[in-house]
Amino acid sequence: MVQILPAREITLHELTEKFGLELVEDEQFFREWQDELPEITEQEKHRLDRVKASYSNLLQEPPLLENTVKMVVLSPLLDLAGFYLPPFRIRSEKSIEISQEDEGFTIKGQIDVLAVCQQFWVVVIESKQAAFSLEVGRSQLLSYMLANPHPQRPTYGLILNGSNFRFLKLVKGERCQYAVSRIFDLFNPGNDLYQVLCVLKRLAQLTVST
Repeated sequence: MVQILPAREITLHELTEKFGLELVEDEQFFREWQDELPEITEQEKHRLDRVKASYSNLLQEPPLLENTVKMVVLSPLLDLAGFYLPPFRIRSEKSIEISQEDEGFTIKGQIDVLAVCQQFWVVVIESKQAAFSLEVGRSQLLSYMLANPHPQRPTYGLILNGSNFRFLKLVKGERCQYAVSRIFDLFNPGNDLYQVLCVLKRLAQLTVST
């Protein structure tokens, strides 16, 4: 009998055992969140300053749930990054399923937000409520990234909880290797949403140019 594992309950240990997943700490493996980032305009910065102010205001009345985080923080980022316009499309609550027949198990789940371009995955996004640590969703996001139907290309992911953001990169091969960016924190001095938007725009550029 095939064992069904919900993606939200999978652990990093299980992904390591079943898919040979390994964390790469060589900073050259994941340069896309650092190199050749596009500039953003003063108008975009102003919009992101409003997002930060709105989120800060909402934090005064907890709990701040996942749907609110997506509406207040994630949606403006996707808009400014151009993911609501051609050639991109947004899919929400996309069902995925990955299996290891030899191991007799299947992982099932639903991606919060998936940006695609001509069927190619641009970025997989997992959103959590404000009270959750990003680490709560790391294995869940990685299980979704493993389901990319185009394994010849790297898969990029973003996990956020409203105030913290972290990008991931997954490369499938003999072993499935992944790396993480630094954590961008909305309450660092300045506004880290500027950098988050730059990275999203860069991932969009990479997809269109390949």
